[in-house]
Amino acid sequence: MSHPHPELRLPPKLPQGGLRVTPLGGLGEIGRNMTVFEYDGRLLIVDCGVLFPEEEQPGIDLILPDFSSIRDRLDDIEGIVLTHGHEDHIGGVPFLLREKPDIPLIGSKLTLALIEAKLQEHRIRPYTLEVAEGHRERIGPFECEFVAVNHSIPDALAVAIRTPAGMVVHTGDFKMDQLPLDGRLTDLHAFARLSEEGIDLLLSDSTNAEVPGFVPPERDISNVLRQVFAGASKRIIVASFASHVHRIQQILDAAHEYGRRVAFVGRSMVRNMGIARDLGYLKVPPGLVVDVKTLDDLPEHEIVLVCTGSQGEPMAALSRMANRDHQIRIVQGDTVILASSLIPGNENAVYRVINGLTRWGANVVHKGNAKVHVSGHASAGELLYFYNICKPRNLMPVHGEWRHLRANAELGALTGVPHDRIVIAEDGVVVDLIEGKARISGKVQAGYVYVDGLSVGDVGEPTLKDRKILGDEGIISVFVVLDTSTGKITGGPHIQARGSGIEDSAFSAVLPKVVEVLERSAQDGVVEAHQMQQLIRRTLGKWVSDTYRRRPMILPVVVEV
Repeated sequence: MSHPHPELRLPPKLPQGGLRVTPLGGLGEIGRNMTVFEYDGRLLIVDCGVLFPEEEQPGIDLILPDFSSIRDRLDDIEGIVLTHGHEDHIGGVPFLLREKPDIPLIGSKLTLALIEAKLQEHRIRPYTLEVAEGHRERIGPFECEFVAVNHSIPDALAVAIRTPAGMVVHTGDFKMDQLPLDGRLTDLHAFARLSEEGIDLLLSDSTNAEVPGFVPPERDISNVLRQVFAGASKRIIVASFASHVHRIQQILDAAHEYGRRVAFVGRSMVRNMGIARDLGYLKVPPGLVVDVKTLDDLPEHEIVLVCTGSQGEPMAALSRMANRDHQIRIVQGDTVILASSLIPGNENAVYRVINGLTRWGANVVHKGNAKVHVSGHASAGELLYFYNICKPRNLMPVHGEWRHLRANAELGALTGVPHDRIVIAEDGVVVDLIEGKARISGKVQAGYVYVDGLSVGDVGEPTLKDRKILGDEGIISVFVVLDTSTGKITGGPHIQARGSGIEDSAFSAVLPKVVEVLERSAQDGVVEAHQMQQLIRRTLGKWVSDTYRRRPMILPVVVEV
């Protein structure tokens, strides 16, 4: 199995007749999915998603793929194929279209409706091409055929990309639920037909490659939800992804059965469920869904609230309810259902929300104590079955952390894919398909691009390091007025601490040392402000470290007069 090497350099020019595959996100992580295909100087992008920040990225709203490797080639992009409407596959599209708004978007009806609504907020009107399973479309030198796959959102598609270099199949996210709520199965017949033609490279979803067996059917959740609804005496609050239409459908069905009304909470939830209802993907009985403002007129045992925040996102509705920072107040006897899985890295945030809700008296139902979620990704048994159908000549696991990619690669090897034709890559690693064999040819920049408010890419790792220091250790500021002609201190030093746990009065012990160091420096003729600041930082930093074993940020300010 080939794998990336930290010393990989920029790839050479793509040989004539070769196909280049460059993942810019989604490998080594869950999210930020984006893959660039190149043939004959033209580019095709599959998905452009976002990654949600973790605790060590304070203040960050979203994390984007790094567009720098294609920024000077935007005119070469034929289009962006969107496999489905989840944020980790479409959330980055507005930021790429900001740079070139006329890049065509290709996707299914629901996927395009979700991204068009998102683009309205960015005041971008995209060029779109609606496709469905069975469609073939020529997109520049790429002939794309779309295949139905089952996932946790309707209208998901895999895509087969044909070029003279060979055929590549990108599964997107998929599973093989044999009893899907909408009756739309993963089209194994189509994959078998593609296999007969010859799949030269298969890019396959790896998220559940470590999980044995098969994913249970989505409909298994219905009975569990009915039990929860039957036992709830007050309000029911359900947290789910804002795009999980199948899960919301089951909530609506249970609410209807038990005589409750449903209100959607949160802008993204209201928007997405409105789109799904208008397009017929969400079946809503008349009178079932009401505006959240009307809930005060209903008894508690007739209320169901559906909101976002199942991953413990700080600004999502459920987290704010747990923190008593939302108009909806959790009270004793409320039932809260977290109807989703835990995305790796979010465990602490989710359990913090669960503890907060429990503190206010809620009965919290989650995957750990009830079967209120099934995954949208194929488990190991399904992947083995899938590989035996597809019989790929080369395999490249995608969409997963390193452990998922490695497990998926092992499954491929078990089904007969030669080890030297299994490519385990990571973001930025370039894979070329030449004369029927996939091999790593280099690496391009594919780091994190942080979105912080209206700022995109302006915040980097040094800023995040400073934020962590501020959050963990606090800040100490020192103010000094210096007469540059004499080198004497005419004001200060004044020392103040915030968040360091050190009282301002404690600094009286170190003030003489700071003054001594500055006066000695002046006697030596060193009175430049920056050098003075460095002396203050070192002197005060050593004293704090020796006295308190802490490392706060020290911010000296020297005013020259």
